[in-house]
Amino acid sequence: MSHDNDASVGELLVILRHGPHGSSWLREGLDVALVAAAFGRRVSLLFMGEGVLALLAGQGSGALGQKGTAPTLEMLEMYDIETLWVEAEALTRFGLDEHELMLAPQALTAEAIADAVETHPRVLTF
Repeated sequence: MSHDNDASVGELLVILRHGPHGSSWLREGLDVALVAAAFGRRVSLLFMGEGVLALLAGQGSGALGQKGTAPTLEMLEMYDIETLWVEAEALTRFGLDEHELMLAPQALTAEAIADAVETHPRVLTF
């Protein structure tokens, strides 16, 4: 399957698997995405597992004083990061609906996720 001319396929896929609190993985993944985009890379973001929780609106700081991710998420559009995906299975697992999430990501099945990983030349997981 060739995706050479598919404009939706970016150069870098950043997979965010950690929730917004408890570790710095999510923030670091978002920072990498922003830096790559600032250097002109086409970046796609995929929120998987607990990473989908980062997209819930109205999050405060974590127990250890970690900042909520909403301000960073709101910057994605400024950096032209427009390909936003979320794992459909994780939404189901957490009892969430796509419409409850910030930024309106597109839900992907496991098969579509495998496709996305395969079609991006670089994939980083946080």
